[in-house]
Amino acid sequence: MDIKNYINGNFHEPSSNEWIDNFCPANGEVYGQIPNSSKEDVENAYIAAKSAFPSWSQTTLEERSRILLKISEGIEANLGKLAQAESEDNGKPISLAKAIDIPRASSNFRFFANAITQFASESHESVGMNAINYTLRQPIGVVGCISPWNLPLYLFTWKIAPALAAGNCVVAKPSEVTPMTAYLLGEICNKAGLPKGVLNIVHGLGTTTGQAIIEHPDIKAISFTGGTATGAHIARTAAPMFKKLSLELGGKNPNIIFADCDYDDMLKTTVKSSFANQGQICLCGSRIFVEASIYEKFKTDYVKKVKQLKVGHPSKNDTNIGALVSKPHLEKVMDCIQIAKEENGKVLCGGNRVTVAGFENGYYLEPTVIEVTTDDCRVNQEEIFGPVVTIMPFNTEDDVLQMANKVKYGLSATLWTNDLKRTMRLSNQIHAGIVWVNTWLMRDLRTPFGGMKASGVGREGGFEALRFFTEPKNVCIKY
Repeated sequence: MDIKNYINGNFHEPSSNEWIDNFCPANGEVYGQIPNSSKEDVENAYIAAKSAFPSWSQTTLEERSRILLKISEGIEANLGKLAQAESEDNGKPISLAKAIDIPRASSNFRFFANAITQFASESHESVGMNAINYTLRQPIGVVGCISPWNLPLYLFTWKIAPALAAGNCVVAKPSEVTPMTAYLLGEICNKAGLPKGVLNIVHGLGTTTGQAIIEHPDIKAISFTGGTATGAHIARTAAPMFKKLSLELGGKNPNIIFADCDYDDMLKTTVKSSFANQGQICLCGSRIFVEASIYEKFKTDYVKKVKQLKVGHPSKNDTNIGALVSKPHLEKVMDCIQIAKEENGKVLCGGNRVTVAGFENGYYLEPTVIEVTTDDCRVNQEEIFGPVVTIMPFNTEDDVLQMANKVKYGLSATLWTNDLKRTMRLSNQIHAGIVWVNTWLMRDLRTPFGGMKASGVGREGGFEALRFFTEPKNVCIKY
């Protein structure tokens, strides 16, 4: 299938006629092409968005909400088709796409359709000064949204929905590795009655299409999810232009397990938090620290459960681990495993490519557990973003806290303990934007989402996203 750009409510080929092969991770074969959009395509998208902005920004909250709810319903109505596309594009099990990715994309539109009707500004009475101040929250204008390949429609809609809800018009770029569901979203938006030009989707490489978006002088805000190095490049480009920036970047998340945890629940959840979506989630707990008194038991039980995970074609119902997203990414993850071995890490299970019958050229890898003796090794300091985790014991709370905070990232952390005082101490001291206690990836869409340090700038989710996609203006009236 040849994917096209979605500009001003219609589908267009790239103006330069440049195309990129789109690979299926499950079999390693090309199954379509996508545009490598140029500055001209981005400019056309911007013009469409700029033309639509005056009308869209003046629509009532009820009208905007109604259209976003219809988009949500359209995603739900196309669950099977979108899940199939997501699995084919990304390599994840189709069962995961049906259960998590596509329903969450629908929930994103539904949540912000409702949230915008409850989003309130502030007022302040200046007693003794005979004045009142009130704050207007106005849409920014045309904004840019750039999303990653690991949760394609899920994270694409996580940006687009609040931007549209706040009254902005959008020029959006999905990952060139996983473009299919964003392409299909265009027709869903048309059927939902979204006015032409309000949302524009341009496909292409980050170095061409993405660069054209971030350096466009009149795209006034950029919301980006992806790698830390790319985030730094975006900041260098956009900051001197005084654009608003929201950057959700990498993670190297600690999973801290104390002996007083609910062991069975911890074990089951830790396997999930390690290898869900082939470990290609920025929130996966990739560094597992276990209290020394239960370390040997945990190591035995954990490795046993990991070995039971089935690597297979994404379409199979019994597949737990699908294909990694691309051949270059598979090779990068394999290189990380080799580095771990060279640094005296011990591979307890996994570490090898998997050949799936009938799909021998697919990008499959065994879920891999590596025992390390020091937290200073590269495999514990650098983001791998694949089905690879490290485990090591710790003796004291202070020791594990120091190791948890040592990395340059600060996205999330998971803490397993039934000690309330310890929970409060560590939750306060861990350097992370999100701390889960006795659970993982339990998300309330009202809460702020984002990280510290090299994990990003700003927060997404709830009213935080609506604040990002609006400009506050204070009005002071003396009476």
